[in-house]
Amino acid sequence: MAAEPDLLGGVSAAAEGALRALRGSFAAVSVWERERGRLRVLVNAGELDEDEERLPADESYPVHNFPEIAEFLHEEWVGGRPHAWVERADGPDECAAYAAHRIAALRRHRRGSCVIAPIVLHGRAWGELYVARPAGAPVFDRKDADFATVLAAVTAAGIVQTERLEEVRRLAYTDPLTGLGNRRAVDARLDEAMERHLAEGVVVSLVVCDLNGLKRVNDTLGHAQGDRLLERFGSLLSLCGARLPGALAARLGGDEFCLLTVGPPADEVVRAAEELCLAAGRLELGEGVACGVASTGDPIGEVRTARRLFRLADAAQYRAKAAGARKPVVAGRDGGLADPVVRLADRPPRPPAAERRRFRGRRA
Repeated sequence: MAAEPDLLGGVSAAAEGALRALRGSFAAVSVWERERGRLRVLVNAGELDEDEERLPADESYPVHNFPEIAEFLHEEWVGGRPHAWVERADGPDECAAYAAHRIAALRRHRRGSCVIAPIVLHGRAWGELYVARPAGAPVFDRKDADFATVLAAVTAAGIVQTERLEEVRRLAYTDPLTGLGNRRAVDARLDEAMERHLAEGVVVSLVVCDLNGLKRVNDTLGHAQGDRLLERFGSLLSLCGARLPGALAARLGGDEFCLLTVGPPADEVVRAAEELCLAAGRLELGEGVACGVASTGDPIGEVRTARRLFRLADAAQYRAKAAGARKPVVAGRDGGLADPVVRLADRPPRPPAAERRRFRGRRA
C-alpha cells in the first residue's frame, strides 16, 4: 500500500534533516510492515546509487534479513529508550546475520559506515532511520549514535501526528495487540485472491494456526504474559511470512492466527509452516502451535469460494490440534479428495451451534 502524502512529506523532511545533522551522504527512512513481514523503504535522500530512487515504489527487504527490528525491540527496548548503533564496511565477514546484510549493503554502495536508529511509536518498533557516510569519510561514533537516537525520537513524534489521520483504517484492518492484519483484512484479501484464482489460476494458500497453551499462561502467569506470548508468536508469523512474497499475516482473534499467500507454490507455503511450528515450539511461553494448510495447488478438488478454502485449512488445523502434531497438517496430501481433512471440511454443515467457526456474510 502506498504511503500517505502527509507521511511521505514528514519522513522526507526527517531524512533530509538527519542527513545534514549527522554530516552523512545518504539517508533513508523505512517502515516495518508487520503483516507482510518486511522492512519497506519510504524515502531515500542524499547521494543515491543507480539502484536507489528518492521515493521508491516498492523497495523492501524481508524482515528476517534484519531481525533486530523485529526481535530486539520486543525484549530489550520496550518501555525504555531504543539506542541507535553503528555498522562499518570494514566489519568482519563472519558476524550476526543482520550485521552481514548491513555490511554487504555498505560495500555494494561504496559507503564506509552507517548509523541505524529505531523509530518507536507507542512502545513498539515502527521502523528505522538510516544514515550513511561514504568510504574514506570519518566513521560514525558513539556520539553520532546517541544523536541519531534523538533524531529518531523527533521523527517518531512527527509520525504520531500523521498517524492519527490513519487511525480509522488501522482500527478497521489491524489487530491492535500484535500489529498484524485482522479478520476483516483477511476476508478482503482472500476475496480478491479467489477472484484471481478463478480468472488466472493463481495458487492461493491459507495457513490457519491455533496457539497452544495460551489459557494456561493466562491462568498461571497472568494476562500480561499471555499478551506477550501472542505478540511473540505474531512476530514469528510475520518473519515466516516474509519468506513468501506478498503474504498477509493476521490474527483472527483469541489464539487463532493465519497466513494468506497468493502466488507461491504449495510446497513453499508448507515449508514456511514447518519452520513456524519449529520456532513456536522454542518459545519460552506456550506449548507450540497447531497448523493446518490448505492450498489450491494441492489435490483438494475445485475451490470456487473463500469459504471452502477456509474450511479446508480450519479442518486441517483441527486435525493437527487433535493429534498433537508438531508439524502442519496439509489438506489433500493424504489421499486427495479421500483425505480425512477434505472429507471433514466438505461434509454437510452442522447446526450453527455446532460450527467451530462461523463464516458470516459468505455463501457456499
